Amino acid sequence: MGHVVNSDREYRLLQQRLDRTITGAPASPVLDRIVRMLYRPDDVDLAVQVPFRITPLPRLAKKTGIAEDELCNRLIEMAGRGLMLDFEYQGEHYFALPPLVLGFFEFTFMRARDGLPMAELAALFEEYMRGDDRLAKSVHQHETQIGRTLVQEESLPEEDVAEVLDWERASEIVDSADTVAVSRCACRHKAEHLGHACDAPQEVCLAFGYAARTLIRSGTAREIDRWQGREILQECKQYGLVQIADNIRRRVTYMCNCCRCCCAMLDGIRRFEIRTAVATSNWYAEIDPAGCRGCGACESACPLGAIHVRSAEPPSPGENGRYAVVDPELCLGCGVCHQACKWGALRVRRRAQEVIPPETLFDRYVAMAIERGKLADLIFDDYQRLDHRALRRILGVLEHTPVWKAALAIRPLKSTLMNAVVWSAKRLTRPFSDVMT
Repeated sequence: MGHVVNSDREYRLLQQRLDRTITGAPASPVLDRIVRMLYRPDDVDLAVQVPFRITPLPRLAKKTGIAEDELCNRLIEMAGRGLMLDFEYQGEHYFALPPLVLGFFEFTFMRARDGLPMAELAALFEEYMRGDDRLAKSVHQHETQIGRTLVQEESLPEEDVAEVLDWERASEIVDSADTVAVSRCACRHKAEHLGHACDAPQEVCLAFGYAARTLIRSGTAREIDRWQGREILQECKQYGLVQIADNIRRRVTYMCNCCRCCCAMLDGIRRFEIRTAVATSNWYAEIDPAGCRGCGACESACPLGAIHVRSAEPPSPGENGRYAVVDPELCLGCGVCHQACKWGALRVRRRAQEVIPPETLFDRYVAMAIERGKLADLIFDDYQRLDHRALRRILGVLEHTPVWKAALAIRPLKSTLMNAVVWSAKRLTRPFSDVMT
């Protein structure tokens, strides 16, 4: 009985820790059922001891009291089930606890899984993610997002092609990656188990660099070459899918090919009216009224409903007095509508205000943490250490303090202790500094 009570406590603790990640995981009986289905009691006992920050195996072995070989095997096995992140660098293992998003939700559905009640899990995730807006707001409610839109290069005006930077091009992201991997679209795979997946291809989610190698090693994705990655991009464009990539400029880790009906990120915009859930590209659609026939093809193609066909009174200038208009504030700038227009009436234009993503993954994490009041959790995520708990509490108070008061309070905190803690965090992940920063 004591073991059951202890397990209940560990499951609650794991849920609380997941909610302290940057994207969050609001407490819910539905989430409790999901976590209990995915994490066995021995999993959760170990998971709560693993930080979200990438941590070397020897440090985890010392912390847990488990021999390195045994601990490594257990963590690798959990990584194979999508419950742990397993990194390898120069023959050494590093591990991190994945968040809910982007994390164990995707890892659960990014490949076919035996031994799990996938239909039941799909229904639970659907209820948790779409039943109310709490998770969507937790993930997307602020300015800095996890994903950004890539404009289809074919839709760009000829005179502007030279102005497109490498980080804005899906083709360049694929071509510049040292490793490319592909896996199933988690959202469409989930929808398949619910009986309402669309006919778009599923094996189209791309990963790059160290992220690709991690997914390949866990069996979540398979390695492909750059030419195959380019082929996947072209196939997805034919299906009218939107390319949404890691919201950073350097060393992009993933690129999704998203449909309007299944994608959780696009759903956050439509269902919950969180217009900033995905960062836009530096482009927006513009329609020439004189050339528009009012056929509605662009309206059907738009993943967000940013285009509407109207009737003119008096009837002009389109066929039957119909013409399309674009809401530039809602438009993602994906270029999907350009491909749908057969009359040459639709072009993309560069936005007046440039959209600049964070430079690196680290920069994005910090920006998101500051906006969401979770900087303390980002820096001090080892709940078992007393000094981390105290510092997290102090920094948490400062995050919710008026700026002028926080500025006065921070000066005394610029101490040797604070510098040592930050330096220690950097030192632990130093082997990854060349790929993450």
